[in-house]
Formats: sequence, structure tokens, C-alpha cells
Amino acid sequence: MPDDAQMVSAHTRRDAPSAKAKLAFSAVGIVFGDIGTSPIYAFRETFVGPHPLAIDRIHVFGVVSLILWSMILVVAVKYVVILMRADNKGQGGTLALLALLMRQVNSAKRGSLIVVLGVFATALFYGDSMITPAISVLSAVEGLTVVQAGLEPLVVPIAVVLLIMLFMIQKSGTSKVGALFAPVMIVYFLVLAVLGMIQIVNNPVILYAINPYYALQFFMVDKWTAFLALGSVVLAVTGSEALYADMGHFGKGPLRLSWFGFVMPALLINYFGQGAMIDGLDGAAAQQAVENPFFLLAPDMLRLPMVILATMATFIASQAVISGAFSVTHQAIQLGFVPRLSTQHTSESEQGQIYIPIINWVLMIAVLILVITFKNSSNLASAYGIAVTGAMLIDTCLLAVLLVSVWRWKLFWVVPLVAIFFLVDGAYFVANTTKIPDGGWFPLLIGAVAFTLLTTWSKGRKLMRERMMEVALPIEIFTKSAKSSATRVSGTAIFMSSSTRGVPSALLHNIKHNKVLHERVVIMTVEIQDVPFVDESERYHLTDLGDGFWRMILHYGFMQETNVPLALLAIDDCGGKFDMMQTSFFLSRQTLLPSEKPAMAMWREKLFSWMLRNAATAMEFFRLPTNRVVELGSQVRI
Repeated sequence: MPDDAQMVSAHTRRDAPSAKAKLAFSAVGIVFGDIGTSPIYAFRETFVGPHPLAIDRIHVFGVVSLILWSMILVVAVKYVVILMRADNKGQGGTLALLALLMRQVNSAKRGSLIVVLGVFATALFYGDSMITPAISVLSAVEGLTVVQAGLEPLVVPIAVVLLIMLFMIQKSGTSKVGALFAPVMIVYFLVLAVLGMIQIVNNPVILYAINPYYALQFFMVDKWTAFLALGSVVLAVTGSEALYADMGHFGKGPLRLSWFGFVMPALLINYFGQGAMIDGLDGAAAQQAVENPFFLLAPDMLRLPMVILATMATFIASQAVISGAFSVTHQAIQLGFVPRLSTQHTSESEQGQIYIPIINWVLMIAVLILVITFKNSSNLASAYGIAVTGAMLIDTCLLAVLLVSVWRWKLFWVVPLVAIFFLVDGAYFVANTTKIPDGGWFPLLIGAVAFTLLTTWSKGRKLMRERMMEVALPIEIFTKSAKSSATRVSGTAIFMSSSTRGVPSALLHNIKHNKVLHERVVIMTVEIQDVPFVDESERYHLTDLGDGFWRMILHYGFMQETNVPLALLAIDDCGGKFDMMQTSFFLSRQTLLPSEKPAMAMWREKLFSWMLRNAATAMEFFRLPTNRVVELGSQVRI
């Protein structure tokens, strides 16, 4: 991972016009897939979804106007203009924002609430990352029914095969496939704009929908039905958080350039084009067209190529969401909310490209169950939205804290701005709660399960560390007694410890049973900071305890790989350089015992114990050489 100097250098290079344009081009292929594929189903669902609308000018103009102003307020203003300013050393996303706020908020009570909100938003993301591939790929494949109605029975099998292929390629990495992402998405967005513009030219009256009056008129005429329609309109802005989360990969400048200069205009032209086409039709023709307006924008001879292009776009959008799930999980592991999981790096040059097998296969199974159970994208749309709107509402809560506690804006600016965002996001969220019986329960269930797992691990880990510290022997007392009670042997022993104080249990067990000490003993703690990256110059802190004993603390950011042997190769002021063939790593493996007065509910204690048993070993997580590791067990009651 890049250090601070590299980050500064990268951001400096991004300021050059040519570099900025190149990054903006690349961002189109990675960041905008989710929101870019929304036109396939978003406009359609407002008319044929759970709460169908009459097909007339009031409703067509009202829906198009709502989509336009939702995109402006939610995506452009909230995420692209404001939240992109809230970078944690260049990184964005809910967890990066959470870490940024935790450094600034002093109140313990408010800090705990911020953590709960951030963790719940992360939990909801997992529900979203399951539904997005399912609805995106399924909606694109459904375009085959526009080409040939008799192909409908093949839609689900084809979608299943494509999704299995998508998850199967994850282990090989996406760097090679990624080179094709940008050109495909550029073509896709250009096609969206061209097809939409043709319809606008044929029926330019649709441009009146730019006036927000038509959105207000929609509510004045339909009231409750218009409010329920928000549950489908919000599908047009799903994927907006990806712009903020991927800020660290491309920089805010290139993302803003690609959004305002290309992606947003293309999307809006297509939505206006769909509205223009439906508005220009009468009766049965309009009713038939609204069943799949996205593909009907294309002439007959181009519909099959359009289906293929849309399928490729949804494939790319799904890839971005899956990669995002890996990235969020990695951050959550480093920040202490998820147990260590087996993580593979799929690129030698790009350390941010990772693959987490358990996350990949769980996502695949969930996505396939969704496709087979819900059968079509309209049914899936009922499950979609609740997780997205929930996360957006939480982001608004965190934004309010950011504006007041960190940026210290004047209240006369904060109150109206945050009130608008709460009104919009709150309306979207409440409208989506009506979908809960029809499928909205699924992402909420996934979110609840993920939230329980994340908070149980965080609390259990904290309690376990406290119990271990209660019985820890002070290092000063140990070094004085150990030097005369054990035989010293050649080589280096590194004892991994989760605490920067006391003696690790592995060291105590080693001297108790083996009665030997290496000539150099290093007690090492790996600390994950609440910043994305830690500079190489600040990688380690060393304390000479005397008599061949050293305490070493390695510092990493929550976006970085914790490669301990690599860090040791750069250290030469700890009694000399480290030779891996003369170095042994001693690890403690804790076993939980039932407590007479458990600090957690018994079911959570058992859940934590299960997570602890199934976590990846420290050897794998810290990239320790397998033939140089010794594990010693200990028992802990929490």
C-alpha cells in the first residue's frame, strides 16, 4: 500500500490535466457501473412495480423530474460535492468516515453512537452487495424477451450461469479484466445518451420536466401513491456511495470530472429519453412499452446488441460491488470488527486488489438463491432499496456530525442543509419500508446478521484483551527474573502480543515448559491506526528493555497489508538485522472457557467463541513463514 509520501505524490500527479483525464476515464469503468445500470429497471419499476402508476403526462413528467432532482440532491450535492471533501488521508467510504470522526469526537456517548451507525451502515452494505449483482444481471438478461418473447424460460438459467462465472473468476483477480472495463462502460454510456437524445428530439416537450414543479405536481395530484413511488425512484441513485468509497483510488478531482462531465449527463439524457418515448405513445402501446422502456429505446435491429452491451455493463457493475465487499471486509478486519479471514492478494503491483474466499462464496450462494427465488428483476426490486436508503440515511447522520464537530460550520448553514438531506433520505427510506413484506426483509435480515457478527466480535475481542491484561505480568519484573532462570540459545524469538503492555502468554508458557530463551527476544504488537495508510518512516516503534529483550510496535493503516516479515527486513536497529532463517515466531492461541459471570449474553459468548475458532491464524494474517512458527495455547474466561 502507498505511504503518505506516495499518496501526496499521487495526488500531485492527479492535478496534471492529462493524468486527471486518464483517471476520470478509468473511473467510468470501475466506479459508475452500479448507478450506470439503474436505467435498465429504475424508470420501469415506478410504473409497473408494487405500486403501479397511470401512464399519462402528469406521472411521466413527475417521475422524470423526481429522478433528475434526486440525482442532483443525493448524488451530485451530498456525495460528490460535500462528502468527497471528507477524506481520511485521501480515502472515502463509511468506515473511512467513521475512523475520521472517531479521531475528532471526544464524547464517549456520542462516539459510541457514531460507531453503531457506521457499523450498521457497513452491515447494510452486505445486503446491498448481494442484491446488486442479482438484479443487475437479471434485468439485463431479461432484455432477451424484448428480442424474442419465447426466450423468457431461459432468462433465469442464463443469469445463473453468468453469475457463477462472475464469482468463479474472482480468485484470479480482476486486473486483466479491469483493462476492458472503461472502454465497455464508455461505449455503454454513449449508447445511453444517443438513444435517449433521439427520443428527446422526437418529443422535446419532455424537457419541461427539468422544472421541479412537475415533481411537486405529482405529489399534489397523487399524494400517497406519489410517496410510495419514491421506493422505485430511488433505484435511480443506487450506487451513489461508490463514488465516495472509491475516492481513494482515483481522487476527488477525476471522479467529479467523470461524473459531471460524462456520466450524469448520459444517465439523465437516457431517463428523459425513456420519458419522452412513453409520453409520445398512446394507450396500449404506452402500456406495453413501459414494461421494458430501456431496451425499446433501441431500434429492432440493435436490440440484441443492446442486450449484450447491457449484460456486459451489469457484469462490470456486479464486479465492482463484489470487489467493494472484499475491500470493506478488509477494512473491517483491520479496524477490529471482523475476525481475521484468509485473504489473497491477486496483483503483485496493486495491493488493493484482494480476494477473500469466504466472502466470495457466501455472496455467490446468496445471489443465486435470490435469482432462483425471486425469478425476475421486478420482484427483486422490492428487495432492493431498503439497504441503500438505510445506508444513505446513516451517511446523512454522519455528515451532520462531520459538519458540526469536525468542520465546525455555522448552524445557520448546517441546519437547512442537513434538514433537506434528512427530508429526502428519510422519505426514500420510509417509502421503501412498504417493500419489507415483499422482499425488503432480506437485506434487513442480512444487515441484522452482519451487525450482530460485527458487534459481537468487537465486544468479545475487547473483553478478551481486558481479561488477559488483568493477569499479565509486568515486563520489567519478567526480564529480571527470566535472565537468570533460563538458558539462552542463539537466534531470535518474536512473541506476537495483542497488547503493548505485559508479557504475552506464549512467552510465559515457553519459558515454563522449555526453560530456554533466545539471545534476542522481541515482543511484537501490530497496531492498526484509524488512518488508511501509515508512512514507512513511522512503521515501527522500538524500546530496548535490556538483557536482549525488545518491545516492538508495528503501525499500519486500515487499508494496508500487515506483512510482518517485510517490515522486519527494513529494521536494523533492534540488535542487528533480522534473518528469517534464524528467527522463530511464537503465537498465542486462546481458548474461551465458560464464565460464571459472563460479560456478554451467553449466546453472544458462544458466537464469539465460534468466530474465534474459525478465524484465520495470525500466521496467515501477518504473512509469517510457515516453517518458523510455534503456537502455544492459553485459556481465557470472558
